[in-house]
Amino acid sequence: MKWGFFTPTHILTLVLAAAMLVALYYGLRNKSQKIQTMVLFPLSLSGIAAIVFNLLRWGSPLEYLPLHLCSLNALVLPFAVLTRNKKLCNLLLVWCLGALVALIANFEVQDAELFGETFNFYFFPHVFEFGIPVLMFRLGLAKKDPDCIGSTISITMLLYTLVHLCNVLINRYCAMVGNGIRVNYMFSMEPTNPLVALFHRLIPHDYWHMYLVIPIVLVYLLIVYAPELRARYSTLSLRSHAA
Repeated sequence: MKWGFFTPTHILTLVLAAAMLVALYYGLRNKSQKIQTMVLFPLSLSGIAAIVFNLLRWGSPLEYLPLHLCSLNALVLPFAVLTRNKKLCNLLLVWCLGALVALIANFEVQDAELFGETFNFYFFPHVFEFGIPVLMFRLGLAKKDPDCIGSTISITMLLYTLVHLCNVLINRYCAMVGNGIRVNYMFSMEPTNPLVALFHRLIPHDYWHMYLVIPIVLVYLLIVYAPELRARYSTLSLRSHAA
């Protein structure tokens, strides 16, 4: 049975993903932070396992380098779980959305056999790349900090710029050797899905079109940090009145 895109099977796997994360939350919420970390850390390594699988399985490493946002998430996630670093954890509040989008818009793997190796090394890592950052905040392993908005956007766009340069260099090399490979990590080149195509119509220039993500991310972060921002504003107001 093929996974499909928004077929009943695809929708059921999204329900399964939600159920897995809810079960993890209720299973861990009354446990110590040590036990929570001991459970989440091995799960956080699933993304690295997927990177290794893709590099070895398909015989074309240049096309499967860990340069998409989900792969960068996979590399950072284990360190975030172990260290609970504030900037890393808040950064993953944005990066985890890429994994959620990949689960919903599964265009590239919609023909994969359900619970076959391709499905398993795509579905489960993306579930945990989305779910573990959310669980860390829900379980109290990490704390939201609006002061991290600047570092989140700066780090993301810096890495995006470096990835675009990798795209350019790899594609020039591949054109020179004539191997027919053309990469498009983080979608910085020509559009390959409907959402990126919309961005590219609005700004018809490679690299620059993805800057339209910034206002979307800002709105998302303002919603995510709204309770903290309200609390901070209330505290400042009380101090000003007291003065």
